[in-house]
Amino acid sequence: MKRLSSLSIFLPAYNDAGTIAELVLEAEQTARSLTDEFELIVVNDGSEDDTAAVLANLKTRVPRLRVITHPVNRGYGGALRSGFTAARGDWIFYTDGDGQYDPAELTLLVDALRPGLDLVNGYKRHRHDPWIRVVLGALYNSGVRWLFGLRLRDVDCDFRLIRRATLLEIELESDSGAICVELIRGLQDRGARFAEVAVSHYRRRQGHSQFFNGRRLFDTARQVVRLWWRLAVGSTGARRQHDLG
Repeated sequence: MKRLSSLSIFLPAYNDAGTIAELVLEAEQTARSLTDEFELIVVNDGSEDDTAAVLANLKTRVPRLRVITHPVNRGYGGALRSGFTAARGDWIFYTDGDGQYDPAELTLLVDALRPGLDLVNGYKRHRHDPWIRVVLGALYNSGVRWLFGLRLRDVDCDFRLIRRATLLEIELESDSGAICVELIRGLQDRGARFAEVAVSHYRRRQGHSQFFNGRRLFDTARQVVRLWWRLAVGSTGARRQHDLG
């Protein structure tokens, strides 16, 4: 098995009291198999259940665990930006705190690393969600790949291993799920090299998706439009002005 120089694993969590402890313990075990230098971070994004209490107890058992708490929910993008800012490892891995991905499969991403790669991204072998989410997810993925010229097959698969030095070259602004599009487009624009690996996707064990509700879908759609205007239309206008100058 390949080894990493250092690794940060972070999990964004919102009302994930029933799954977060198991994921942290599995992430810790996986990290120990990959490097001696690792840290574990959970971003508790304003959870209203017992997530905070579970994490407080977990910290007594997992010395390398750091918890970042948002007093109010900042959205998925806000949670990811906090995790990226806090991470100190040469490589950053993140996945969601709801248990739909298996942190142990991080080893699959590490095995796919080659010299010069900046991102190894998972893609779902089979999506285990209600049919409406599968359909909407496929439409969203196809739409943003076309709209932004993205080369990844599964932009919405939140199972990623990223070189931190490359991540520091881009600035992320989104608070919603649109951050995934902003992240991939930003890395792509800077010439980052990608690889993709098939990973497992599981049914949600508790609760409901925080993304698939009216307000969050609207917020994401609005931020996707703003991103498109800034990254596609804005950059085209800037290039045209530069050429005329």
